[in-house]
Amino acid sequence: MPPIPDLVATALVFVLAGFVKGVIGLGLPTIAIGLLVLVMAPAQAAAVLILPSLATNAWQLAGPGLVPLLRRLWPMMVAIVAGTLGAGTIGAGWLAGDGRLAIGGLGAALAAYGLLGLSGARFSVPARLEPWLSPAVGAATGAITGATGVFVVPAVPYLQALGLGRDALVQALGLSFTVSTVALAASLAGQGAFRLPEAGMSLLALAPALAGMALGRRIRGRIGQRAFRLCFFLGLLALGGHLLLQARS
Repeated sequence: MPPIPDLVATALVFVLAGFVKGVIGLGLPTIAIGLLVLVMAPAQAAAVLILPSLATNAWQLAGPGLVPLLRRLWPMMVAIVAGTLGAGTIGAGWLAGDGRLAIGGLGAALAAYGLLGLSGARFSVPARLEPWLSPAVGAATGAITGATGVFVVPAVPYLQALGLGRDALVQALGLSFTVSTVALAASLAGQGAFRLPEAGMSLLALAPALAGMALGRRIRGRIGQRAFRLCFFLGLLALGGHLLLQARS
C-alpha cells in the first residue's frame, strides 16, 4: 500500500487534471504527468496515468463518427503504436531507467506545447499531404510518448490542422489519446514498469479523475475559455521550464 501522502497527492493531481480536461477537452495526461514527476519517478507517474487516461479518452472516443475517422486516421494510429513500442530501447528506457532524461524530455515537450498554445498559431494541412504526414506525425507522437509519457505533441496540433468539425475533432483527439494510452501501457509493461502497485494506484486515481472531469464539464460555461486556455498554457510553460531546470540539477 503506497503511503497516505502519496495517495492524497495523486488524488489531488487527478482531480485537477480531470477538471482541466472537463473544461477544455484535453490536458489530463499533460497535467498529471507533469505534476506527478515532482513526487515520484517518471515511469511510475506514466503507469499511474494509464487507467484514468484510458477511461476518460474511451468515453471521448465513442460516437457514430468513429468508423469514418478510423478510415481516415488509421495510418497515424498504426504509426503511434509502432513509434511508442519502437522507443522501448531508447524512450521507454529513459522512462524506466535514468529519470533525468525522461524529466528533461517531458519538460521540453510541455514547454513546446505551452509556447505553441500561447502563440495562437493556426495550421492547415492540404488533403494531398495527409497520406504522408499522418504516419510521420504518428511516429513522432509515439516516440515522444515512449520517452515522456505525454502524447499531445505533435498529435494535437496536427489533428487541429485537418479542418475537422468540432465534434469530429473531439472524437479524433479521443481516438489518438486512447491508442497512445494502450501503446504506452504495453511499452511500460515490456519495461517492467507497469506492475501491481502501479496498477493499484492507477485504479485509485480513476475516481478523482472522473470527478474532476465532471466538475470541469459542469462549470465549462461559467469560465471564459480564452482566459482559461491562457492560464493553462502559461502553466504548462512554467512547469516545463521547471522540469528542464530539475533535469539539469
